[in-house]
Amino acid sequence: MTPRPARAATQARLVAPTFPTLTAILLSGAAILGGATVARGQDTIETHAFSNFGEVKYGPDMEHLDYVNPDAPKGGEISISSMGTFDSFNNYSRKGVSAALATIGSESILTSTADDPYGIYCFLCTTMEYPEDLKWITFNLRDDVTFADGTPMTAEDVLFSFNLFLEQGITEYRRIVEGFIEDVEIVDDHTITFTFTDQAPIRERVGFAGGTPVFSKAWFDETGTRLDDSSEEPFMSTGAYVLESKDFNRQIVYAKNPDYWGADHPLQIGRNNFDRIRVEYFADSQAAFEAFKAGAFTFRVENSSLIWATGYDFPNLNDGYVIKEEIPDGTVGTAQSFIFNLDREVWQDKRVRDAIGMMFNFEWSNEALFYGLYDRVYSFWPGTDLAAEGVPSEGEVEILQPLVDEGLLDASILTDEPAVPHVNSADGNRPSRGTYRAAGALLEEAGWIPGDDGVRRNEAGEVLALEILSYDPNFDRILNPYIENLQQLGVQAKLERVDTAQYVENRRAGDFDMTSHSFSMGFEPGIGLEQWFASKTADDSSRNLMRLRNEAVDRIIPTVVDAETLEALETSVHALDRTLRSIGFMVPQWYKPVHTVAYFDMYGKPETIPPLDMGYLDFWWYDAEKHQALKDAGVLR
Repeated sequence: MTPRPARAATQARLVAPTFPTLTAILLSGAAILGGATVARGQDTIETHAFSNFGEVKYGPDMEHLDYVNPDAPKGGEISISSMGTFDSFNNYSRKGVSAALATIGSESILTSTADDPYGIYCFLCTTMEYPEDLKWITFNLRDDVTFADGTPMTAEDVLFSFNLFLEQGITEYRRIVEGFIEDVEIVDDHTITFTFTDQAPIRERVGFAGGTPVFSKAWFDETGTRLDDSSEEPFMSTGAYVLESKDFNRQIVYAKNPDYWGADHPLQIGRNNFDRIRVEYFADSQAAFEAFKAGAFTFRVENSSLIWATGYDFPNLNDGYVIKEEIPDGTVGTAQSFIFNLDREVWQDKRVRDAIGMMFNFEWSNEALFYGLYDRVYSFWPGTDLAAEGVPSEGEVEILQPLVDEGLLDASILTDEPAVPHVNSADGNRPSRGTYRAAGALLEEAGWIPGDDGVRRNEAGEVLALEILSYDPNFDRILNPYIENLQQLGVQAKLERVDTAQYVENRRAGDFDMTSHSFSMGFEPGIGLEQWFASKTADDSSRNLMRLRNEAVDRIIPTVVDAETLEALETSVHALDRTLRSIGFMVPQWYKPVHTVAYFDMYGKPETIPPLDMGYLDFWWYDAEKHQALKDAGVLR
C-alpha cells in the first residue's frame, strides 16, 4: 500500500483521494521472480523485480519498455485543461485544492509498467534483497539519483519520506498501515532495510516499503513544509518535470529538468518526451471545449458524451487539423455511482435506498443523453474477471457461509446471482407504472406514506427529502431527469450544486445525502480495500464516503488481503463484490472501456498503446514538422 495523491479535479467529476497499492507484492511458493539470483545464502533472494503472480514481463537486461518508441524525438509542448481552481501543490493534504499534475515530479524506489499488471520493478534502486518469508527487504539504491536542485538522493531521504507519511499522512492511511513496520535501518548512504511486523500483510510488504514517493529531507527542513498542510510549491523530488510557472486558478506550466538523472534509465527510454506540459484552467467543461476548438490548448480527454457525440463538428476538425480518436482502455473499469450517506438515518434502510435507485433510468439516459456510449456499472470491478457473476462458486460459498450462519448476510446470497441495478425502459425517462408501484411499496413498508399533496412523510411528519450534491453544471442534464422521477414518487429531491471548494469540503465533512463517487479498483486488490469499505475508515475516509460500516465486509477483506494465488484472489474478490452489491449503498451509473480523446495533429504515438495507460503525457511525443504545418495554416500560433 503506497501513498497516492489525495485529490484531483477532472473534467467529468471530482476524483476522491486515492492511496492504492502501486502493485502489491508477494513471495510465495508459487511466485516466480524473473532474473532473480540467490545471494547471501540460500535463504536470501536478490532481484530487480517482483511479481506476486507469475513472472515479471521484463528481465534485468531490458533495454526499454516494449510499448515506447526508443527513438521518440524530444522537445515541444503539450497543453491540456483542468476544471475549477487550485491553491496548492500538495496532493497529500486535505487542506486546499491541489493543482493538476502536482505529483508529476515524484518518483519512488519501485515502479510499475503499463503492460504488466502484477509486476513491480527497481527504479531508484538497482536490486532488492529479501528472505523467503519476507520478514525484511533491503533496497540497494542507485548512487546517481539526484533531486531537481542537483543534490544527491540518499537512504536518509528515503527514510525521511517514509516517516513523513506515517507521521503526517492523512488519518485513513496511517490508521491502516500503523504497526506494519518493526524497524527501518540505514545501512549506508545507498542501502536501506525495512523489517516488517507479523501484522503486515505479506502481499503488501514490498509495495508498501518501496512505493512511497521520495522527497528531499534538506528541502523540507529548510522550507518548514508539512505534508498535512497546503503548499504553494511542489515538493523537491527526483522526477523528470519541475514547476516552471504558475498563475493560480489560471495556468500551470511544468518543464522538463535538463539535468534529469534518469534520462537514460531503461525504464525511461522513449518517455518524458515533451519539454513543457501546460495546464489551462477553466470554470467548466463547455468553456474548456470552446477554448480547445480555438487552439488555446491542444489535447483534450473528452468526458462528456454529449460533446463527444454532437460537439465535434467544427472547422479545425473537419479540415483534418484535429484528430478525434477512441483508444481501448484495459484498466479495471471505474464503477462510477451515486452513493448514499449511510450516517444519515433515513438512508440506513435498504428498502428506501432500493426505491430511490429504481428511479434512475440509465437505459433512457444512455440512449437520450449519452448517445449509447456507456455500459452500465454492475460490479465494483466492471469488465474484468474479478466481477462476481452467476451463483456463488464453492469457494465463494466457503467464504460466505459463516457470515450467513452468524446472521451477517442473508441466506439468499448463497444461491442467488449477484445484485444488479433495476432495469428501466429506454422509451422515456419516466419509469413504468409497475416500477413506481414497486418502489412505492418499498417506501410504504419502510414507513414513508404519501400525503394528499403526494409528498411522502413518516409517522413523525418528517418529509422524505433528498439533496444530490454536485459541482459540475454539465451534470445537471443527468441529475434533473432523475430528480423529476424521484419527485413523482413523492420524494422531495433537489439538486445542490456548489463550487469546487465547497463540494470538496461537503464530501469531506459528510454533509450530503447523495453524491457521485468513483470506485477505482485495481487488478490486485489488497489492504487498500479498507480505505474504500472498512468500518474503521468510515468516520474520516476520503474513499469510504458512504460511511459504510458492515461486519461482513470487514470479515471478507482480510480474505482478499491474504490470497496467495490468482484463483484465491478472484474467489475472495467475487465474494466481496457480491456482498457489497447486496448492501445496495450505491446507485450504479456507467463506465466506458475506451479513452475518448481529441488533439491537434502535432503529436506522435506508438503504434500499439499498452492496456494500462494511454500515456499521452508519458510516451507520446511532439512532431515539430506537423506543428509547423498547423502554424503555416494559421490554425495555431
